[in-house]
Amino acid sequence: MIARLLPKHSVPNETTPRCTRRRAFWVPLVGVAALLLFGCEPQTPADAFRADPAALTRGKSLFVGTCAGYCHSPTVERAAPNLFDCVWKNGSGTDQELFDVIADGVPGTPMISFRGKLPEGDDDIWRLVVYIATTGEGCESGGDA
Repeated sequence: MIARLLPKHSVPNETTPRCTRRRAFWVPLVGVAALLLFGCEPQTPADAFRADPAALTRGKSLFVGTCAGYCHSPTVERAAPNLFDCVWKNGSGTDQELFDVIADGVPGTPMISFRGKLPEGDDDIWRLVVYIATTGEGCESGGDA
């Protein structure tokens, strides 16, 4: 039925040149593979670090030595917000928004910019994002944070 709707040269058959038949097979296959690989959601560098235990360990070390040491203590009450209670004051808690807050700071608050201040630059900020996003109890990255 569909073959009758298409022009005769569009339906691969035994008289179609081999290269055209191959193309008719590979083009849709490549398209499906691209969708599976890239999905519909935008990817962030945090996704690569999430699968790396060493990155999570480094994120924790950075948090303990930099963030918790001065402002964001998970055990001591301080003026800075608790980052592990699923309640976010700036943004909705997506990886990108968390990155932006850490990288650029929050004007009018004690939250300074960490862009260019950590040893491994933006990669260290992404490691912090992964640590914070995966450590909050009951929090999911991108949730109501």
